[in-house]
Formats: sequence, structure tokens, C-alpha cells
Amino acid sequence: MVDLRWSRYGLRPTRPPFEIVIMKITARVDNSKDNHQVTLQTNDNVHSLVIPSKSTGYGSSANGGELLFLALATCYCNDIYREAAKRNIKVERVEVEVEGDFGAEGEPAQNVTYHAKVFADASEDELRELMRFTDTVAEIQNTLRVETPVVLSQVEVVKVE
Repeated sequence: MVDLRWSRYGLRPTRPPFEIVIMKITARVDNSKDNHQVTLQTNDNVHSLVIPSKSTGYGSSANGGELLFLALATCYCNDIYREAAKRNIKVERVEVEVEGDFGAEGEPAQNVTYHAKVFADASEDELRELMRFTDTVAEIQNTLRVETPVVLSQVEVVKVE
């Protein structure tokens, strides 16, 4: 059984002080006419993600809301596998769907919900507990559940002629 404690994020597992894990994550977009390149990096692991340009040639065919919801779905999916491994549960498949509403330009999302289905070799009770617990430790979900400042720290302008 996992030891839990209450925090501002809800019920969370306790971690010994020596078990500090830091991931430095960077996402980069380089976009120009008919060219949209996405590079992702976690610590030293760099990889690209293929997302085409918009039909106009400028911008991404995937909007920020879609990618935000993809981040929520991906985080929960990966965390299910991580938490299941700690419990010696073999997960065969995970399905996660996130949905919500965006209003006028500049307004934050509302009514964001997600549901998941896990296919694994464990009892229904074990899987329900795994899924509920994973929701409490999903980092992207927890980031959005608290006020996390997002700061435009630098701007750079290049004049083209």
C-alpha cells in the first residue's frame, strides 16, 4: 500500500526527501510558410513530433487547446503505466479522452473533463484504485489544478525586408 498525505493538490503519495526527481522539459516550435517543426526535450532526450502546417501554410494545424488536452491525456496514460508497474499490474492498453470548452479569444478553457479505460490483468477494485490514485499524481493535471504562473520571459524581434 502507498502512504498518502493531503496537500494543496489533494491526496498525494509521500516521498522520502532523498527521492527528488527533476525533469527539465522544453517544447519548441519553428514555423514559417509551409514549414512547421516541433521539437520536444526532456533532460537529454530530444525528439520531434510531426504536426503539419495549417492549410494557409502558416501556423500549426493543431491548435493549442488540442495540444493542451493531448498533454492531459498523454500524462494520465503514461502515469497509469508507471503506477501500475509499481503495483506489479500488467497493463495491456490505456484509452484516455479529454474534452472541454473554449470561449472567446483569450478566455481559459472551461468544463475540462476526462475519462479513461484501462485494460489490465488485475481485479476491478485494483484497477479503479490505480486509476483514482493516478489522477492524484498526474503532473499535468496537477499543474492545471493550481494557479501556475506562465511568464513570457523574453521577446526577440527580427525585421525582415
